[in-house]
Amino acid sequence: MDAESQTRRHPGSLEEKMTPQEKQKFSRTGLDVKLPEMDIFPNQFPDYKITLAVPEYTSVCPKTGQPDFANVTLVYGPGKWCVELKSFKLYIHAYRNLGIFYENAINRILKDFVKVCKPKWAYIRGDFTPRGGIKSIIEAKFGRDPG
Repeated sequence: MDAESQTRRHPGSLEEKMTPQEKQKFSRTGLDVKLPEMDIFPNQFPDYKITLAVPEYTSVCPKTGQPDFANVTLVYGPGKWCVELKSFKLYIHAYRNLGIFYENAINRILKDFVKVCKPKWAYIRGDFTPRGGIKSIIEAKFGRDPG
């Protein structure tokens, strides 16, 4: 066995038993699950920003089944619409039992938000609790924040 194989895989691991097609499908876990829809209401003011902080975001690691915890912050410049907070909360809480990777979760939240709310710009940050001694911070954006 070459050095690369030894460092990439653990004997008997899930990855060792998967074909490349199965790995590709597994990496998309949680992206196509139906979640509650976010509601919107008409924006009344121009040129300001809204920050939504979710200090207790949770989801499930699809690989280990262990819970993942994060502080998620979504900042956006509203266009014609603002997101209704109760529906946003219910949408976020739907991740609680969803098996989804960090990167997929943060990018999906942004994608779903932009689709519904149509902001001028949006930025999301997921600051995940360390796992195995590694802290992950996932950031994504839509459009350009004017500053």
